[in-house]
Amino acid sequence: MKALLYTPSLPRFLAARVLSKRFPKGLLPLALAQVPLPERQGFVKVKVRLSGVCGSDLALLYGKSPPSLSPFFSFPAVLGHEILGEVEGSLVAVNPLLACADRGLPPCPACQRGEEGLCQNVAEGNLAPGMLGYNRDLPGGWGEWLLARPERLYPIPGGVPEERGVLAEPLAVVLRGLKKLRPWPGEILVLGMGTLGLLSVRLLRTLGFSGKVYAVAKHPHQAAKAKAFGADEIFPNAKEALLARARRYRYLLFEGYRGGYEAVVEASGSGSGFRQALALAQEGGRVLLLGAPGLEWADLSPFWFKEVGLLGGYTYTREEFAQAVALLPELVGLEGLIGGIFPLDAWQKALSAKGKALFRPNVS
Repeated sequence: MKALLYTPSLPRFLAARVLSKRFPKGLLPLALAQVPLPERQGFVKVKVRLSGVCGSDLALLYGKSPPSLSPFFSFPAVLGHEILGEVEGSLVAVNPLLACADRGLPPCPACQRGEEGLCQNVAEGNLAPGMLGYNRDLPGGWGEWLLARPERLYPIPGGVPEERGVLAEPLAVVLRGLKKLRPWPGEILVLGMGTLGLLSVRLLRTLGFSGKVYAVAKHPHQAAKAKAFGADEIFPNAKEALLARARRYRYLLFEGYRGGYEAVVEASGSGSGFRQALALAQEGGRVLLLGAPGLEWADLSPFWFKEVGLLGGYTYTREEFAQAVALLPELVGLEGLIGGIFPLDAWQKALSAKGKALFRPNVS
């Protein structure tokens, strides 16, 4: 089958890390190739209809992934973990996790609690390390076909467009993260209006959050979407958001702030976003890290001087994934996040798309 295969290259990793998005796309360690589809007992064959380009995929390609995570993924691999598939004519969202049950192992303590995203055996058992999209034994969604266990497949409700259905996986990530902010504060600032940030704004309102929602949007089209999704006030940058709520103090060449927001959702996935989130949180406030920054420097004083609490959101439980799928019919207009749908051989254009890029591997 045709698939986009990622093959690690240390020189390219280091060069991409230095040059970031200036690194030539033609030199990225990604190539369209013929890849065999393996057979595995207990797994079913799934035809890929759509698969998304996630920020974590871009971080891997551009050398931003933290090296400490490398033992928990395996390559070369077909990328893609945001997947809308088809089985026997029916659309399904694919839960890409490969936990104890998928690996032929008895459940670890985390899996016993239902917390498969925290599985302690992601590098053990009869499969290579990593979930779908980061696993050398099982292809991800950037190919024509994949394999998954039946319990990892969630039927898409009738009437939901494919472009909305493929967002089930990132929606589940956001759902789990936002649940960690309960009991709800009176206000929440969402930093970064990419896919995760806009999903956060929309999902807060869908889940019944009635407090103030503030958003930091870099681009006008992101600001417009944030407003349409339920944000009360939009700031063009973090500095303006901070100055609107905090008092500034100066000493010599240095400045500091008191005040801020009760809760900050960091959804940009950048080191600068993380540092800004810590500054934006008020004394005793909370920061939810939904993005995935890697090796970055940060001033850690807010954790003790302001007693800011830090929360992380990575994946989801089966129940949270099912809840995200069940919410899709309510989330009308979510497909407006899609910035383009591309065949596999147009992957360089897909990586340059504004908005959420999708691959449609099976193009007739």
